[in-house]
Amino acid sequence: MADSSPRADRDLDLLEALRQREPTATERLVTTYGDRAYRLAMNITGQARDAEEVVQDAFWTVVRKIDGFRGESAFGSWLYRIVANAAYQKRRARRSPGRDVSWDEVLPLFDEQSRHAVSVIDWSPRVDDPSVQTELRVALTAAINELPAAYRAVLVLRDVEGLANPEIAEIMGLSVPVVKTRVHRARLFLRKQLGDAVTTLDATTAAEGRA
Repeated sequence: MADSSPRADRDLDLLEALRQREPTATERLVTTYGDRAYRLAMNITGQARDAEEVVQDAFWTVVRKIDGFRGESAFGSWLYRIVANAAYQKRRARRSPGRDVSWDEVLPLFDEQSRHAVSVIDWSPRVDDPSVQTELRVALTAAINELPAAYRAVLVLRDVEGLANPEIAEIMGLSVPVVKTRVHRARLFLRKQLGDAVTTLDATTAAEGRA
């Protein structure tokens, strides 16, 4: 993978510290990957407590199994895979009262080229407008939360963590085309939701102006 070597090189000191069982190695692991691992776990489990338990278990697994890491992928990719597996196991274990949201329930209408079949408001020129930044941030968070867990996970890995599609495919146990499709559709969904939020905001502002 094109970007595996730089990522692996950046973690070489941490990797060596873990292998040597240095006293501060675990703390360094948490400092380096704690927030990112929690973000991924939270987006899969949807529960803060579950995400915290997942990260703790995943990091303990990393520490215990560090000698089994052969460097065939980036260290970060290996760690993310452990986190993702633990998060999905946690999610399956607590199935019952709630149910997973299916993609069909939040899917916008697409044409044969996976483009929106209906017009979508272009909200991008408004991102620098202080009057709507807070509302857009709230709308973005809500839209991400509406995505099914599998789509949230690939979106976070791609657009927040900046991983390449082949890395995400390896972490999630998917093919690269499936990763591309999920990222593309998740982005289209977010774009539509933010467009709807801007439309609602503008309508509310206009109504207040007429009052």
